[in-house]
Amino acid sequence: MRDLFATDLFEAAPQDISLGPGAMWLAGFARGETESLLQDVAEIARAAPFRHLVTPGGWTMSVAMTNCGALGWVSDRSGYRYDPRDPGSGHSWPAMPSSFLDLAQRAAARAGFADFAPDACLINRYVPGARLTLHQDRNERGLAAPIVSVSLGLPATFLWGGLTRADKTRRLRLVHGDVVVWGGPARMTFHGVDTLRDGDHPMTGAIRYNLTFRQAG
Repeated sequence: MRDLFATDLFEAAPQDISLGPGAMWLAGFARGETESLLQDVAEIARAAPFRHLVTPGGWTMSVAMTNCGALGWVSDRSGYRYDPRDPGSGHSWPAMPSSFLDLAQRAAARAGFADFAPDACLINRYVPGARLTLHQDRNERGLAAPIVSVSLGLPATFLWGGLTRADKTRRLRLVHGDVVVWGGPARMTFHGVDTLRDGDHPMTGAIRYNLTFRQAG
């Protein structure tokens, strides 16, 4: 298994690491396509800029977000939900790029989930100090489809828990090009991202991006 605390972002060979039934860490799976993925992220952000959403409890999230696809995940004082339009502009979210869809479907199939048809991609932008607390992805209408998560830029500590918030949490060091897929018995696993550390990635600078593909509608 990969050294979770290795510092080199590029030398480790791609490998599949089981996180338990229904969950797979595809280390380095997207490494060869990150340049085009980042170009598409920039295009999406020009049409639907990153913003810091407010939780129903009134807290401003430290992670900046945008979306692409038929649906976009949003949050405000009225709750968490999917919306076909960007509340900031009133326009539809940018279409999901073919590079995104192809990667998500190949990763899902590699992890044992054929016929994945994501209609939403939440794009998170982390800067040093940003984090995402433990949570479950539970706003999707159907929970049969998996979640596909792609890491780009600075390395991050991914928190992988259990089916209850009190379960023991594992700390996984995700780097540029890593993909994590979870579904089936792992679909409701609590997960999050620890506070991002300072760094300078050659392709993103002091930023980490995360692409999270979901079948929401």
